Amino acid sequence: MGHSGFAPRCCGLAFIFLFLRPACGDVSYSITEEMKPGSVIGNIAKDLGLDLGKLSTRRVRIDTEDNSVQYCSVNLNTGELIVHERIDREALCAKKASCVLKLELVLENPLELHRVNIRVEDINDNSPQFKEELLKIEIQESAIKGARFLLDEAHDGDIGENAVQGYSLQANDHFKLNLNTKGGGRKYGELVLDKELDREDKREMTLLLTAFDGGSPRRSGTIVIHVTVLDANDNVPVFSKAVYKASLPENSHLDTVVITVSASDADEGVNGEVTYGFDHVSDENNNVFTLHPKTGEVRVAGPIDYEKESSYEMQISAKDGLGLASYATLVVEIIDINDNAPLIYEKSLTNPIAENVLPGTEVGIINVQDRDSEKNRQVRCSIQPNVPFKLVPSIKNYYSLVSTAHLDRELVSEYNITITATDEGSPPLSSSKTVHLSVADVNDNPPVFEEQSYSAYVTENNKPGSTLCSVAARDPDWRQNGTVIYSLLAAEVNGAPVSSYLSVNGDTGVIHAVRSFDYEHFRSFKVHVMARDNGSPPLSSNVSVSVFITDVNDNSPQILYPSPEGNSFMTELVPKAAHGGSLVSKVIAVDADSGQNAWLSYQIIKSTDPGLFTIGLHSGEIRTQRDISESDSMKQNLIVAVKDNGQPSLSATCTMYLLISDNLAEVPELKDISYDENNSKLTFYLIIALVCVSTFFLTFIIIILGVRFCRRRKPRLLFDGAVAIPSAYLPPNYAEVDGTGTLRSAYNYDAYLTTGSRTSDFKFVSSYNDNTLPADQTLRKSPSDFAEVFGDSDGSPEEC
Repeated sequence: MGHSGFAPRCCGLAFIFLFLRPACGDVSYSITEEMKPGSVIGNIAKDLGLDLGKLSTRRVRIDTEDNSVQYCSVNLNTGELIVHERIDREALCAKKASCVLKLELVLENPLELHRVNIRVEDINDNSPQFKEELLKIEIQESAIKGARFLLDEAHDGDIGENAVQGYSLQANDHFKLNLNTKGGGRKYGELVLDKELDREDKREMTLLLTAFDGGSPRRSGTIVIHVTVLDANDNVPVFSKAVYKASLPENSHLDTVVITVSASDADEGVNGEVTYGFDHVSDENNNVFTLHPKTGEVRVAGPIDYEKESSYEMQISAKDGLGLASYATLVVEIIDINDNAPLIYEKSLTNPIAENVLPGTEVGIINVQDRDSEKNRQVRCSIQPNVPFKLVPSIKNYYSLVSTAHLDRELVSEYNITITATDEGSPPLSSSKTVHLSVADVNDNPPVFEEQSYSAYVTENNKPGSTLCSVAARDPDWRQNGTVIYSLLAAEVNGAPVSSYLSVNGDTGVIHAVRSFDYEHFRSFKVHVMARDNGSPPLSSNVSVSVFITDVNDNSPQILYPSPEGNSFMTELVPKAAHGGSLVSKVIAVDADSGQNAWLSYQIIKSTDPGLFTIGLHSGEIRTQRDISESDSMKQNLIVAVKDNGQPSLSATCTMYLLISDNLAEVPELKDISYDENNSKLTFYLIIALVCVSTFFLTFIIIILGVRFCRRRKPRLLFDGAVAIPSAYLPPNYAEVDGTGTLRSAYNYDAYLTTGSRTSDFKFVSSYNDNTLPADQTLRKSPSDFAEVFGDSDGSPEEC
């Protein structure tokens, strides 16, 4: 490993492996070529003062200016700059005195760029080489002592001390070696005639020329010099110019004439025939140009690429027929044309990007390169319109891809962003690159129910677990953010938790009944269903669900009057003088159901005298069908059926006891009254006979009473001890509905019960209807009350 240290800007190279760090923040290192991959160049994190723990998160990397071979890389664990690929100085810089590998250290979040210059030092890894293995020289025997003959120059890929430093000539009798230096410091040898030649003594001789460099260890190369002694040729070819210069546009067609060189020889014949050739051409330029040996035309023989080589320098020789030669330099400058479109590199991209990122967030880094030069290298970048992103110029040829507006994945879930780079050449060249960017979902949408409220209808007596209805909510978010879970909000219905009435399927939103409902208990209730997504944090919304319970005909009619309870029975008194159509009594019944299930109808299914009484189909009012006759039985027994209008219909029955009599004295002991239908007529006659015998002595009084009754048309029997049926007798949950079997608004009934009887209760019903019996004709238990009635001579009589 080499040493490292800092030095101010513009300071020279201190030592091999020594790096310099200018005050501007750039860092420089010096290394030798051919270092093994993995070798440490230096700790770049320490030298730049970077946080070692953030190298990985900031995506540290090494970029080259032309994005070519990745020679170096950074160890993210140690911060060391290491050799990644073999570095050959000769391949990078050829014969340049200074070989600097220019790199860029790029850090992201935030974007930071450092220039890294690595000076590659030469090592002696190339041996000197001659162009040919055999050099033929023909020398006139007339050559004088001290004559000089130019030898081929050896080529060494290395530079400096590692390049060719000298030549040595094998010991011989006639020649010695003279060393010279060309422009640029290149050394070459001259063969100096030290002793005159004698063609008759020796016509040919072989010499060994060795070229060596100054490296350690020293390397060398040899060439065999074959010397032929000829007759005298005292003139060498002479070039018209020492240096030929030409310019050539890149991408010139093959066989294009670059320049024509010329040399003249004052000799005649063979000694004056000049032949042209390249003295030495590097391997890289060997096939680029050709030189016509006779005409001296230099033509294009291979591809001309300014970006690969901007200029060529070649040595041209002119030899006459006997081997005398002179040399000139040919320099060809390559003119750049705009033949390279800009290249777009995606250096970094945050993908996917969350939809809740703020405008101005950097989502990617773009690098643009153009291999052309000067104006042809100036590049403008643009982005297609109508996307919420823009390109912001950053360091050098870097651009930041930045968001410009709020994103909404539910509207646009992905973007194809086309970046176009155009240079300023003539004509301009451009290239495009499409960057695909996905938008990651954020839980920013609560579930939304399809309806503002829901209504469910269920018949009472339903089975537990039956389905009532289904709610549905939609969440436009993605995956778990859009997964909806349903639940009931905690509440109470009639003092019980809502969960004891309903349940909801968390996945489907189907609402089920937990219990069986009773319409007569309650008819509707409201619950709230919450839809919650699975996001973090979760979002939710609520909706109300109104449950309406519909009635089922599950309640039989309930008869309130006559009361079916107790051992006593209630008897209605019917005056003998009652005409047809007179209201006798009323059956009062109610039904706990509603609607048509509570529409009641009344029907006499059995009676002592079928043709005597009739009952209103919907009112329950019992009326006489005809006038009461003497032959009618005193005791009338009616069995009334009350039916509702449900499907199927339910019914109830009651027994109504009617007693036809104008006088309480005619009424037998109630406990002896029999309601046996088969002998009702016989019992009636027996009672009549008993009453007649008992009241014979009161005939006069009866006649008076008959006259009074005739005037008023209806008897008036008053009894004390009457008790009114309290209104609380009717259950509070039975409503007064017209036509449903309860009291009509057209009638108002006063019910009285006797308190003097031992086993029976009597009730008399009065109505405000014209055909209804007078309400004040009720039974009284005291005989003195009769006297008040019969002896009231001051009262105004009513006409019959």
